[in-house]
Amino acid sequence: MKTFTHIIISMIPLGVGFLAGVATATGINDWYRYLEKPVFNPPNWLFGPVWTVLYLLMGVTIYRLLIKPPSPERSRAMRFFWIQLVLNGAWSFIFFNAQQLGWAFVEILLIWIAIVGMISTTRRVDKIAAYIQIPYLLWVSFASVLNGTLWWMNH
Repeated sequence: MKTFTHIIISMIPLGVGFLAGVATATGINDWYRYLEKPVFNPPNWLFGPVWTVLYLLMGVTIYRLLIKPPSPERSRAMRFFWIQLVLNGAWSFIFFNAQQLGWAFVEILLIWIAIVGMISTTRRVDKIAAYIQIPYLLWVSFASVLNGTLWWMNH
């Protein structure tokens, strides 16, 4: 039963991704398409597959943390995990629904800090669980530059 619970919990990032996708879908074909965009803006179709992989990797990370024995280090890593996930889920609503590019930029910088914290604390508990989050950190680094550039170009 415990393993089943761990698997269910590890699917929560996909649920957050689904909700973020709903928020994104409402704005991407509306006001977003009219924004001035930088030359390095990826095509819209790329975001879904990339985020799906990243949310799956988040699920693997939380699963690997959950199966480790309880410890203060594991608790810190899990706190950072949940913080970054909540921030991640909120970004789409700030950017696409509220259309607040500046606040979304501030928020994505907080996500980046939380991801660094998650990787750093998770590394002390499970190196694999930490290292599989590096693509997420790289993507959010790119997304931060993109968000900041969109804000600068369109305010």
